[in-house]
Amino acid sequence: MPPAAATGTATATWMLDQEARAIQDRLRRVPAFAVNETMVMAAMPSPVAQAAIDRFLQQEGAELRREIDRFRAWLRGAAAEPAEMQRRFAILRVRFNLALGNFDLFSDALTQRSEADGVLLSGLDVAASDGLRVAGRPFEDPPLLCYLDRGPGGAIRRARTRLPGNRPNPVALIRVPRERMVGHGIASSLMHEVGHQGAALLGLVASLSAELQAREAAATAAERRAWALWRRWISEVIADFWSIGRVGIASTLGLIGVVSLPRWFVFRIDTEDPHPTPWLRVVLSCAIGHALYPHAQWARLRSLWTSLYPLASAAAERRTIIQELDATVPAFATLLAEHRPPSLQGRSLRQALAFDDRTPERLLALWRGARGDREGMAAMSPSLALGVCAQARLGGLVSPEDESRLLTGLLRTWAARSSLDVGALCAQGLTRRFVPPAALRARSKPVPVH
Repeated sequence: MPPAAATGTATATWMLDQEARAIQDRLRRVPAFAVNETMVMAAMPSPVAQAAIDRFLQQEGAELRREIDRFRAWLRGAAAEPAEMQRRFAILRVRFNLALGNFDLFSDALTQRSEADGVLLSGLDVAASDGLRVAGRPFEDPPLLCYLDRGPGGAIRRARTRLPGNRPNPVALIRVPRERMVGHGIASSLMHEVGHQGAALLGLVASLSAELQAREAAATAAERRAWALWRRWISEVIADFWSIGRVGIASTLGLIGVVSLPRWFVFRIDTEDPHPTPWLRVVLSCAIGHALYPHAQWARLRSLWTSLYPLASAAAERRTIIQELDATVPAFATLLAEHRPPSLQGRSLRQALAFDDRTPERLLALWRGARGDREGMAAMSPSLALGVCAQARLGGLVSPEDESRLLTGLLRTWAARSSLDVGALCAQGLTRRFVPPAALRARSKPVPVH
């Protein structure tokens, strides 16, 4: 402690130096997850995800410690007023709290791997990685990490976006609602969030926004408002498109499960919300499904949805807007399917994101071939298996209870297989970059050009 006779500046210098040293010590005590988390091998995240997170936190901590060293050196030679010293220290303290917030962000996700659902989360990682794959590999897949949380909707903190503190996120963090961990709801929520990451990597929101803006400019007065709203909602629409391409009817069934709420919500029109009006979102999902995988099931599902929520029951003003949008749904679904973003080098979204083994007939044939056996289903790629389960459920070939048991078993199988693959790669000295097991990679082929 400084002498009692010390000046106010000397006292402030001493006190703030002590506080800076305390922050440095606290930073040194933040452990790497690699030496701080206990979990069975099958629950572990991929080595790339684990290493990326630890490297991110290590670099963030080292940078902050250097800033503190510079601050302490400045204090010792400063002729500044105590208020200026405190101003600079307060900035360091904010940076410190942001760094701890980032640690907690990843800690919340990784700690769940030590709990009962840890192995299921690892299986979701594998399914998500498969769902992100695009033929031709137009981008490098980022590491993916799933975790559970409360609430009805999923979310994603995309890889390479800025975290608090302005550093790029090293992994894609996918939040899966706990209530969705039953049946086809898993596939729908998971692939929708994966779609957000894929759309960002391919630049789909920007390219589709430009095309929709052009469509809006050329539209009749009656249609102009509809196209303007679709452009406002395009980020969520393209994530739904991605999900349908990956798991087929599972996406639409899961969406219905999420938005089946009181009518005031289903018909709500909020131009500040990136999500389309729920009634329209389901109708558009059916139209996209028919555009990618033509079948009468999509019309039947639309008919069921509109009988559950008759448009006539909506308020008159809302009904008018919804009818305007509904009239453009077939053209919008076609626009999405035929869109050719620069990132796909001439291929359409239909060619890049749809698969010839996701048609309803093919999914049912695969179910009958596997006879609902977990081993037979596990031989498929995860996204395909998820689509097969939902198609069988819609066809009444599997009960909700059996579907849930089967999907739980598949998640455990994918997790275990992935951990064994990591061990094999370690034995070969090939762990610089994690590669999913061959059985989980591209078994599906893009839809051929017609």
